[in-house]
Amino acid sequence: MIDATLLPISDGLRTLRPLSVHDAERYAAGTRDPLVRKYGHLPEPEYTPETVARLAADVVPRGLRTGDLAVLGIADEADAFLGSLVLFDVTDTTAEVGFWLHPDARGRGHSAAALELAAALAARSGLGELTARTATGNLSSQRCLERSGFHRTGVDVDRTPSGARVELAHYRRQLE
Repeated sequence: MIDATLLPISDGLRTLRPLSVHDAERYAAGTRDPLVRKYGHLPEPEYTPETVARLAADVVPRGLRTGDLAVLGIADEADAFLGSLVLFDVTDTTAEVGFWLHPDARGRGHSAAALELAAALAARSGLGELTARTATGNLSSQRCLERSGFHRTGVDVDRTPSGARVELAHYRRQLE
């Protein structure tokens, strides 16, 4: 399970913290980006500032309380929302990680740094590994996962959090 008392977690430049109602506008705007729409496979077909605020007020604290879902914001030094990272399908030993960045936050290493923070959070929570899946066409995410210590374990057609059946590359990272 994810230990919410370890949040927020930071590397000095970026922070992983629970998604906040203050993130609602940028989160909703980010989900309208064509690349997020194509590769994010988010559970809801559309996000508005109101639906994100409800998510932050209800789903986020409940998931952190039970330890089986961590919907996190990736924030910069000024606490501005850069993107989202989610730890889901959490068991006693593993969790799956998914992430996306707001279009104006890309290309500066935020995803790789957020994955490192997620790995530290998961390891300190007692988990032994993280898994990830990404569409085979999402080469940017594949490169980011590989640079972040994830190893490709296979490719198959699988169901995403959005419910779509997509050809996905599967990744795994052992935690220390």
